[in-house]
Amino acid sequence: MRPLLLYCQAAEEIMDSFFIIVGLGNPGRKYDGSRHNVGFDVIDELVDRHHIGGPERFGKSMIGKGRIGDRRVILVKPMTYMNLSGEAVQEIVHYYRVDPAEDLVVISDDIDLEAGKLRIRKKGSAGGHNGLKNIVQHLGTQDFTRIRVGVGAKPDPDYDLADYVLGHFTGDEKKLMDEAVGKAADAVACMVTDGVDLAMNRYNTPRQKKKKKAAEKLESAEKQESAEKADQNEGSQETAAGAL
Repeated sequence: MRPLLLYCQAAEEIMDSFFIIVGLGNPGRKYDGSRHNVGFDVIDELVDRHHIGGPERFGKSMIGKGRIGDRRVILVKPMTYMNLSGEAVQEIVHYYRVDPAEDLVVISDDIDLEAGKLRIRKKGSAGGHNGLKNIVQHLGTQDFTRIRVGVGAKPDPDYDLADYVLGHFTGDEKKLMDEAVGKAADAVACMVTDGVDLAMNRYNTPRQKKKKKAAEKLESAEKQESAEKADQNEGSQETAAGAL
């Protein structure tokens, strides 16, 4: 094929809008199925469900191209290891000229979330996650959608964090996480076809919504209690005034 034709095809591909979906993890068989590789697991689920082409090498990542609904997507697994994920993400975001705030989704594990729960946010801090931290550093922005998949806290405060996140799910925990990976893949498809806001409303964990409602209920009760106390104080003052 002539170089000019190759150049034109590449330019056309860059101009065509892609939704970039990145799952974080570590390359290598020994990390397969580990807590830190939940992002990779979600990418694999999306590949199977939506018959995404690939994988093919793109710089520091393995990628697959296809469609979810009517939207063109690129699924990405950084091959840099977790702590340098930003190098791979920056590379692909710059090449395809996407706006991270509009066209980038990053999927990661989260030890601060109960195992199997999801948390979707449009932006925010890295929350201590080294992969997200490196992405923020390389992109120069926190404004990109992220899906955190809960893997649960360490069983003991003294347990080594690296050993824990690189460890593997067992028994009932694995079944729970398989379901969570499926829900995360559902959430990605919803984002691509219907927008992030709907995905947040639909897939952020019910427990989080209950917590919010409980907090609102507590706040309402406290306000009511304060009002009742104020009424009682006012009534006491009126009684005292009448006695005089």
